[in-house]
Amino acid sequence: MYARSTTILGDPGSLDDAIAYMRDEVWPAMQDMDGCVGLSMMCDRESGRCIATSAWRDQQAMRASAERVEPMRRHMMDRFGAGGDPEVREWEIAVLHREHAAGDGACARITWSRGDPAKADQLLDMYRTSLMPRIQGMPGFCSLSMLLDRDSGRAVGTIVFDGREHLEQTREQARTLREEAVEIMGVDILDVAEMDLVLAHLRVPETV
Repeated sequence: MYARSTTILGDPGSLDDAIAYMRDEVWPAMQDMDGCVGLSMMCDRESGRCIATSAWRDQQAMRASAERVEPMRRHMMDRFGAGGDPEVREWEIAVLHREHAAGDGACARITWSRGDPAKADQLLDMYRTSLMPRIQGMPGFCSLSMLLDRDSGRAVGTIVFDGREHLEQTREQARTLREEAVEIMGVDILDVAEMDLVLAHLRVPETV
C-alpha cells in the first residue's frame, strides 16, 4: 500500500471551507479513481497548515492518479489562499494499526524523522516491537501509522487520539519515545506537529 501526502499553508480563516471542499468535492472524485483506498486530512487551525493524505492500492495506481489530482490541488490552493508551493511526497504505508475508529474531535501527533535507508527494515522491526506496544497503551489511543520513503530514509509517524485532552496528556511520554528513537534507532527527528484530524475516510487494511 502507498500514500501521497500534500502539505499546504493556507489562510486559517478559510480552513472550514477548505475542509468542506475536500469532503464534498475532492473525496467523491477520488473514490472514482482506480486503486484509491482512502483520504485523510489534518489541520493546524492556528497556523493554517494542512496535510491531506491519499492512500492507494499500489504504487502504479498512485502515480497514475497524479494527473487528475493536480488540478484539484491547485484549485484548493487558489481558493483558500495557500502561499508558496505545496509539499508533495510519496510514501510506502509500512505500518498501520487501528484500535478503534476516530470520532469527532480526534487529534493527531505527527513526527517526521530520517534514518539510514539501508537499515529501513531493521528500524521498522524495532518500531513494531519496542515503540508500538507503548504507543498503544497511551490514554485515548485510536490508531497509528508509519509511512516510509525507502530511498531517502525519511519517515512520518502519526498517532491519533480521541481528543485534545489525551493529546496534551501524552506529550511527555511522546517526548521520551522520541529521545529513545534517536538513541536506540539512530534516527534524526526533523519535525513534530499536533493537529486536528478533520477527515478520516480510510479503507487501508491493517499491516500488523
